[in-house]
Amino acid sequence: MTLTRRSFIKTSTALAAGLAAPTYLKASMRSASDRVNVALIGCRSMGWGDLMNILSLGNVHCLALCDIDQSVLDSKAKELASRQETKFQLYSDYRRVLDRKDIDAVIIGTPDHWHCLQFVDACKAGKDVYVEKPIANSIAECDVMVEAANKYGSVVQVGQQQRSATLWKELVDYLNTGALGEVSRIHVYCNFNYGAIKERVPDSEVPEGVDFDRWLGPAPSRSFNRQRFHGAWRMFWDYGGGLMTDWGVHLLDVALWVKQPANLPLTVQASGGNYLFPDGMHETFDTQSVLYRFDDYLLSWEHNAGIESGPYGKNYGLVFTGKNGTLVADRNDWQVYPEKEKVPAKIVKADHREAREHAANFLDCIKRRDRNTACTIEMGSLSAKYAHLGNIAARMDGASLHFDDERKTFNIPEADRFIKPVYRAPWKFPEV
Repeated sequence: MTLTRRSFIKTSTALAAGLAAPTYLKASMRSASDRVNVALIGCRSMGWGDLMNILSLGNVHCLALCDIDQSVLDSKAKELASRQETKFQLYSDYRRVLDRKDIDAVIIGTPDHWHCLQFVDACKAGKDVYVEKPIANSIAECDVMVEAANKYGSVVQVGQQQRSATLWKELVDYLNTGALGEVSRIHVYCNFNYGAIKERVPDSEVPEGVDFDRWLGPAPSRSFNRQRFHGAWRMFWDYGGGLMTDWGVHLLDVALWVKQPANLPLTVQASGGNYLFPDGMHETFDTQSVLYRFDDYLLSWEHNAGIESGPYGKNYGLVFTGKNGTLVADRNDWQVYPEKEKVPAKIVKADHREAREHAANFLDCIKRRDRNTACTIEMGSLSAKYAHLGNIAARMDGASLHFDDERKTFNIPEADRFIKPVYRAPWKFPEV
């Protein structure tokens, strides 16, 4: 179906697919002044926010929306039609979006278990990609996504928008001055209750207008349950990794940005369980602690899903400890607490412009064919791998793990089963 701001037709019938589209010059053949045509795959939540930020920059047009939920698609189509004059079309199959030659870039805002397949297919189709974090739901998927982006030359921006935030750039610069002394420990913590803990409800009929089999995609087949669907899917291993991969990639990414480790940690050890809400309908752990060991410092993570309080008056944050003082940070500010006046106290406030700046960086890189975005696929892969290692170690019940990133194996073979998912037919693990 084709929609404009002047003509929006709501329908619950089959979505348009495979529609003819005009030929369009590849982004690499366009001048920097030409417009960028984008499409959104997965229209709820972060994906929609990403699209709105990109459209706000001007000279960008959305030509397609794709979702498996008709009610979501209808709602977002109506909103998009009110924001732009440009005609756009609706799809339920992302592959038909990628078939279109007039689309330069796609935004992937689907659940985590879908990211890899859609991303690799987009790269093969010659699209640039803005992919939400974590980039994938497994270590093996991270690797094939990096390979695909590099092979096909796609400009990629990972939705870890803190990489575009002045607050975090200034934090990294400050720590690189050595003012705190050598940072020997970084502690990351995260306590959130959004959608994390749901009461158990029985399975039910698939809601009208939802293609649930397509929503499951490569994940195992199962009956529908609303507590595993919109707003809560990330708390189930088949689709996500809980707080560890949701907020973990954001916060661990800052620690990695500061330390710039050449490799994965020497060892990872973790414990986790559902202790706060043992009767809740979730699989990922509501309580978890992880320790990453390096040659000369420690990186730790802890979370409590279902509560929203924490140390330093922050329910989440990073704590950098050096011999001269401690730096505590969240998205609102960072503050230095001196150790016996060895370093001046300091408070730096956020300007909260990172989401739009992140979108602007992506568009600028598309126009210049510059693959060095604010958050490259390699950066997104590294932080996702750290989060997955934390979950795998916790699922191994406290075992001290070492992951050989060359051989793609753990020191404990039993942990290898978590490296690569088995895709449900007819979907196949992507090859590049």
